Amino acid sequence: MTTLKLTADRTGERADALLARLIPDLTRSGTQRLLERGAVTSEGKPVRKNDRPAPGDVLEVVLPDPEPVAVRPQDIPLDVVYEDGDVIVVNKPVGLVVHPAPGHPDGTLVNALLYHCGESLSGINGELRPGIVHRIDRDTSGLIIAAKNDRAHLALAAQLQDHSLARTYEAVAVGSLREDSGTVDAPIGRHPVDRKKMAIDRKNGREAITHWTVLARYPGYTHLECRLETGRTHQIRVHLASIGHPLLGDTVYGAKKPFPGLAGQCLHARRLRFVHPSTGETVELECPLPDWFQEVLQKIDR
Repeated sequence: MTTLKLTADRTGERADALLARLIPDLTRSGTQRLLERGAVTSEGKPVRKNDRPAPGDVLEVVLPDPEPVAVRPQDIPLDVVYEDGDVIVVNKPVGLVVHPAPGHPDGTLVNALLYHCGESLSGINGELRPGIVHRIDRDTSGLIIAAKNDRAHLALAAQLQDHSLARTYEAVAVGSLREDSGTVDAPIGRHPVDRKKMAIDRKNGREAITHWTVLARYPGYTHLECRLETGRTHQIRVHLASIGHPLLGDTVYGAKKPFPGLAGQCLHARRLRFVHPSTGETVELECPLPDWFQEVLQKIDR
């Protein structure tokens, strides 16, 4: 069991909405179940879902331990770009979910890695996400790195924090960006209403910085290179949408109508650079633009 202490910071906000906003990855229905079980108290008294804590009120939340779920190895083909005794780097295709989650209990990259690597994966992230150091969205393709042991995992996680693990994406954005390069520096947090989405949150969000450079311009669209300085969920998608240029095909943060022939957002993790956890040498990897991405560029070059 884990106990969290949260402080109310808004006037008139319901307790279930407050908890859903302040606790990452917890849905509104999940917070309501906690409240119904009496797992949330204030000054020793249970908090109800429609209570409205005043600013400064402290809520104590008892979170249950996650139920263990066995993840089975599955023989799913992998495009391995680099592999040694410490790390494995895979070129993930569009449509492949990175790790098991509600709605995707198997058929994920983790299932494939367990089959390919056997028991040689770091266990730091728990049973559902063995070896996973960072993740990319289901409908984003490209390079993703996993650790084969805990030492490598800790080293790579530290590189995520100090930005020596560098990730560069290519994307197609809607509209024409005025400048040839720029930076979006805006904190990201959970959307206040839709818990499956992220949003710019300058009060409670976490630091998020994306650098972008124009690679090519097309009528109504811009081909971009995006370099992440931080790694928040949906970062590139949220940042570009926030400046009025959502990713082509992104029906969550942009137009609701899908782009013909595109499964999701037009985003590809093209380059990866990291310091090898054993040798200390810099490893730089690149994978080509997939066929579907090149077909999109042909369609918009009219």
